[in-house]
This record gives sequence, structure tokens and C-alpha cells, in this order.
Amino acid sequence: MTQALVNVPAKAKRGEAIEIKTLISHPMETGYRHDTNGQPIPRDIIHTFVARYNGEEVFRADLHPAIAANPFITFFTVATESGVIELTWTQDHRDPVTQTANITVE
Repeated sequence: MTQALVNVPAKAKRGEAIEIKTLISHPMETGYRHDTNGQPIPRDIIHTFVARYNGEEVFRADLHPAIAANPFITFFTVATESGVIELTWTQDHRDPVTQTANITVE
């Protein structure tokens, strides 16, 4: 199962730019390598990462086979109201994974 470390500030001031960081534990197999028997190892990458703030998309990344294993993704958004930051990544051959974090805006 893919897991992630998510860092979202617990509190922010309204209008403040906040940094959101995530480190996703994932092997990211490109599909170009072969096993010891010469058989191709199937591609297994995270191909889409989406962040939503109270349901509104604030960041999206389309990833490709050249992305590193265990990708570290960081981005900024503006704190507008208290609510939920939802991070979802879609990977080959598995269901999408979603993690959430709460933020309080003062």
C-alpha cells in the first residue's frame, strides 16, 4: 500500500500563502527494466497528483516514468477559510489513494 507523509500548517492567517508538502512512498517502476528472467517489469507509477482545498482543485501534477521513486511534492496555496486539504494520487494498476489534513484559518 502506498503511504505518504503530509505537512500542512495547522493554523494560518486569512490571505496568507501556505506551503503544503508531501512525500509519497512508492517504488515508481518505469516499465523499461527487465527481471532476472528477461521479462519486462510492468510499469507502476503515480501518474496524477491532485490537491483540493475544501473541494476546489488548487494544484495538479501529471507525472511520467522519469519521476523519482518516493516523490516529494511541494506547492503553495492561499489560506482562505478553515477546512480540509485533500491530496489524491492515481497510480497504475491500483485504486487512487487520498489523504486529508485539516487547516484552521484565523
